[in-house]
Amino acid sequence: MHAFDFESGVLGLLYLVLAAVKAWALIDALVRPAPVFTAADKLTKPAWLWILGLSLVAHIVFASPIGLLSLAGTVAAFVYLLDVRPAVSSYSRRR
Repeated sequence: MHAFDFESGVLGLLYLVLAAVKAWALIDALVRPAPVFTAADKLTKPAWLWILGLSLVAHIVFASPIGLLSLAGTVAAFVYLLDVRPAVSSYSRRR
């Protein structure tokens, strides 16, 4: 096994994991009702859908987990999952 094979494997795994994180954030934003975003004093639902959707598209199109657009999209997805999601969850409890 060569060093480049290991690096390719790590980058491939990183690509899949980050794509899954971005898809999770986008799907979660899709199922939340729009009024809870403004009630939680966060960006609007359409704004988050655009940000997360474009980050997932850029991740897939450019196919590099360490590219500039992919890193910016990863930051946006983690901001959504760690800040926005808990805030809007408190306003939209599922039954």
